Amino acid sequence: MCYSAQIKADYQRFVRTFGARLDLQEFIRLYWEREEGRAIKIPKAVDALFGQPQSEDEQRIKDMVDRFNQLQATKLEAELFAQRKRLADAERSLQTKVTKAAAESKRIAGDKVDALLRRLDDLRRTEPKERDGRIFPGHYAPVLVMEAGERVVKPMRYQCRPAGKPAFYDRKYPGTYNARRDNLGGFWKELFGYSHGVMVVNAFYENVSGARLDGRTLADGEKDTNVVLEFKPNPPIDMLVACLWSRWDGKDEPSLLSCAAITDEPPPEIAAAGHDRCIIPIQPAQVDAWLNPDAGDLAAQYAILDSRERPYYEHRMAA
Repeated sequence: MCYSAQIKADYQRFVRTFGARLDLQEFIRLYWEREEGRAIKIPKAVDALFGQPQSEDEQRIKDMVDRFNQLQATKLEAELFAQRKRLADAERSLQTKVTKAAAESKRIAGDKVDALLRRLDDLRRTEPKERDGRIFPGHYAPVLVMEAGERVVKPMRYQCRPAGKPAFYDRKYPGTYNARRDNLGGFWKELFGYSHGVMVVNAFYENVSGARLDGRTLADGEKDTNVVLEFKPNPPIDMLVACLWSRWDGKDEPSLLSCAAITDEPPPEIAAAGHDRCIIPIQPAQVDAWLNPDAGDLAAQYAILDSRERPYYEHRMAA
């Protein structure tokens, strides 16, 4: 399964390529819910969409981003102060008497100080980095959909909760960030042919067996290792990944927009690297046909998936 992906969150690219607009009200709702204390994970690349606001709504979102980041910085600084104090106390104790407890406290505090400083630096930096766009299940990403004949970009959680299902679906089915092509007419039949989207991705990541990657059989009693690989098309392209999405409304929870990337059997180079699934990048000329599905003609939707882009995927160990 595609457990992680590198999204393209460039608003101008969406506008230029797809003639799309951002659904600012959905973004405002999402950022407001985060500000109210909900555990919402938004990649730094999505925050950056509003770094140079062009309207009152965009300015409102930027203000919410700035307030959230300041709150996170305050919390990190408080924890940094506490760990520096712990480190200093351990160092003073070691000057008096060397003990295992004091040495361990010094090590732990030192590691935490280093980690907190890195998190603060990452929070405050303004120059973009590739990792800013990496999403994991539960993270939010911009997804292109069709609404009243218009291409619209909405923020969606990368783990789909179909409408009408209970909220505990997230825990019962934690793998619903991917939708298997061979199960579109089963588990996903209420969305396939009805609610299609596109997520723009330039890389994806998979967990693979270290032994399979090396092309060998484990020895008796040997434990396998997990390796995370990054797969990228060569030559590089922005992949228009086919998705299903849903708007979930519950009695005691806020509305939820969420999506799942459709996956299929892997091409030979991904199978050779030890993985058995691959996302499906559709052809640019078929975006509108995909975003306007006819539930009465599912064969046409399968045909779009079958005539996908077929880049060659190179892999490397993920950073």
